[in-house]
Amino acid sequence: MTAPDDPPLTGPGRDHGPADDADGTRVVRAGLPAEEPYEPPLPGPVFAAHYHLPGEVEDAPYAYGRDANPTWTRLERAIAELESPEDTDAEAVVFSSGMGAISAVLLSLARPGRTVVLPSDGYNLLAALRDRLEGFGVRVRTAPTGGNAQRHELEGASLLWLETPSNPGLDVCDIRELARLAHEQGALVAVDNTLATPLGQRPLLLGADISVASGTKALTGHGDVLLGYVATRNREVAEAVRGWRKTVGAIPGPMEAWLAHRSLATLDVRGQRQAGNALAVAEALAARPEVSDVRHPGLPGDPAHALASRQMSRYGCVVSFTLPDQAYANRFLAHLRLVSDATSFGGVRSTAERRGRWGGDPVPEGFVRLSVGVEDSADLVADIRRALDAAAPTPS
Repeated sequence: MTAPDDPPLTGPGRDHGPADDADGTRVVRAGLPAEEPYEPPLPGPVFAAHYHLPGEVEDAPYAYGRDANPTWTRLERAIAELESPEDTDAEAVVFSSGMGAISAVLLSLARPGRTVVLPSDGYNLLAALRDRLEGFGVRVRTAPTGGNAQRHELEGASLLWLETPSNPGLDVCDIRELARLAHEQGALVAVDNTLATPLGQRPLLLGADISVASGTKALTGHGDVLLGYVATRNREVAEAVRGWRKTVGAIPGPMEAWLAHRSLATLDVRGQRQAGNALAVAEALAARPEVSDVRHPGLPGDPAHALASRQMSRYGCVVSFTLPDQAYANRFLAHLRLVSDATSFGGVRSTAERRGRWGGDPVPEGFVRLSVGVEDSADLVADIRRALDAAAPTPS
């Protein structure tokens, strides 16, 4: 079943709204139905396991709750508008989590005997998916994100998976160049766009075939929704991942989909504030002698800055850095007042964690991933400086 047709929607390429609207305007209105007298701008969630279904199923826009839901439809159209504003053929498919979306792409498009290229420094659950793929007879090659190293593994590949900026190391690769090289090999290109969001980077406009993200992070931004999505302009890919979602049942709840759509309206203002705060925090950390390897694409001295400036419109909310050891990092985290010790990133409240506690990431024991929220910038910097002072070991 393909995505059902709803009444005309606002936004670029639809019946309302010019395609040249700025992102701040577009994101507020993305995916909304045409205005109706006395109706809310964003209708509430539709809770339905089944629908009244007269006649045959073939052309029914909504037949069963695992296939489609009007609340998903509005969110999917909103995401498609944001990921590919100029293309009315772009489609999005939403999932119950980011891993649901990632798995749908890799497991529906890979085949025994084919070759998939993954980043060796990507999200740590990619390692589990690599094992799964290899168990199904798929050949998997890996290379780090930095320096476009994956280009050396493309011969004979059918799918190239990029994650840029990478999580948690914040390296960046050239989407346009790698997509060109992969297409010469006949490979599809997927980009994990979680950290950048569609307002910070548009992989489909840079030549990628697929943009994938965990909506759990900055897209929804409040730490209260698990969600994922796949966006593409390739109809066959959209049908494959939609079929995978139906088969495995990785569907989002209507309330989660509605909350995500509601949260999109503030993505631009949240993202701008977080990006500014993140740069201020990164600059403050870089000035501290006990802190090493500060990474944030917005820092002029960051190894990824020049490339990120060419393909990103904002640099995201995540800063990574390394403290001398595990104990030092734990003391630092314990002394923070405004930054919670928690995993995930992209929320309005700042969080940080010693990433090595999970295992699986090739990072030092004192490595910290910090997600910068929308608090006052000066307050955040002051809190971090105080925590660093308190974490210093007492001279013997």
